[in-house]
Amino acid sequence: MSDLPARVGVIGGGRMGAGIAQAFLTAGARVDVVEAGGDAAEAARARVADGLEEAARRGKLDGDVEAVLGRLTLLDSPADLDAGTGLVVEAVPERADLKAEVLRAAESAVGPDAVLATNTSSLSVTELAAALDRPARFLGLHFFNPVPASKLVEVVVAAGTDPGLVGTAGRWVRALGKTEVVVTDSPGFASSRLGVLLGLEAIRMLEEGVADAEAIDTAMELGYRHPMGPLRSTDLVGLDVRLAIAEYLHRTLGERFAPPQLLRDKVAAGELGRKSGRGFHTYD
Repeated sequence: MSDLPARVGVIGGGRMGAGIAQAFLTAGARVDVVEAGGDAAEAARARVADGLEEAARRGKLDGDVEAVLGRLTLLDSPADLDAGTGLVVEAVPERADLKAEVLRAAESAVGPDAVLATNTSSLSVTELAAALDRPARFLGLHFFNPVPASKLVEVVVAAGTDPGLVGTAGRWVRALGKTEVVVTDSPGFASSRLGVLLGLEAIRMLEEGVADAEAIDTAMELGYRHPMGPLRSTDLVGLDVRLAIAEYLHRTLGERFAPPQLLRDKVAAGELGRKSGRGFHTYD
């Protein structure tokens, strides 16, 4: 715990935000999750609670679930963040305008030494930093889904990020029991750029009838020792999320990231992957 901020804010209580909150709670921090009130806030609390209970069942939680959950607070707005918060991680949907809005509100609420981070998987961290008064205290912390189980965090360094902050972020990542890789801000960073490209090619292969989804995924899982094939990975991330990332990378990096029509058709049909019960595979 000594290597972590005592108080952490997480903006967004969806799957990623709840997972990030769980990781910091498990490591001993107090965590404030910003989520609109009512059903959304209760759903965020339930996600964190379910994650902690699963960790306890697996023997990966020190302490009682209720005691750990007692360090969680739900807030209605980034403006409600405590002035003593040491780190704020935004985990709202992949819209640059929305991310900039909540980051500005958080920056106004916390102290001048607080660190702000974005969990974006593809958007320009440098462009988001331009919306802030203290860009030197801002960087990317790209967590992976599911956050509690994933061992990787990309530390994304924007043009104006204080170099000393990179080492601090790395210590925080290690205190969570994860490993950091440091990358320079560029479209898709390292992980999304490679992962999306592989996923898009797998979708094209399916579209062209090269093989079915099960065969494509099994080929990568057994042939290349990937823990999860590219189509299963797309289902886990969410087809809508992957489409949004691909569209951004298409605009910034060129035709090799053009989204296949099959991906667009599935998103239009509401087949979004695990969260909807059907994507490239079917889920109960």
